[in-house]
Amino acid sequence: MDLLIFDLDGTLIDSKLDLANSVNAARANLGLGRIENEIVYSYVGNGAPVLIRRALGPEATEAECAHALEYFLTYYREHMLDNTRLYPGVREALDRFHDERIAMAVLTNKPVRFSQALVEGLGVGGHFLRVYGGNSFERKKPDPIGVDKLLEESGARREESMIVGDSAVDVQTGRNAGIRVCGVSYGFQPEGFLEDPPDMLVDNMQELVDALLGVRS
Repeated sequence: MDLLIFDLDGTLIDSKLDLANSVNAARANLGLGRIENEIVYSYVGNGAPVLIRRALGPEATEAECAHALEYFLTYYREHMLDNTRLYPGVREALDRFHDERIAMAVLTNKPVRFSQALVEGLGVGGHFLRVYGGNSFERKKPDPIGVDKLLEESGARREESMIVGDSAVDVQTGRNAGIRVCGVSYGFQPEGFLEDPPDMLVDNMQELVDALLGVRS
């Protein structure tokens, strides 16, 4: 492989609880009650504005959504590493790919400053040639603009590149960009793979290491 492009939330990091707490803090700031964490998890994947709109519901005004989004971003900035961790095996897999000199990048719909702070705070920032977020380009995933930019910057061949993610958004991004897709079954929205199946599906990141580099002796 020339290039591996990783989604962040639900793929490399388990950020569910910090996201749910931040969403509910924003709801509380508007005088709204708490919603179940599992409901919040189902809203993740299309960026913070969409997350907040979904969490407030169709009855919320644009002004309320804008206020809640600002509060959410401020709260999340302060609390995004309270409970967030790398999924088991992720650090070891990134180390192995790095040792094999496979270029790696992060492409997420999360705001870029948070994404960069998270990978740095979790000690894996040095593994990636780029970390791009939902506001790094004019359009978010599943638009292929981010993948195309990474291919250009890395010099990677499209046919030897792969996106790794936990949702249908990542599959659609890979299809739109003309690269292969690996899904992870442990993420936020694996049910999306029923309608948009990836080229391969793994239960942990070590399986991807074994598939691409061979089983270690």
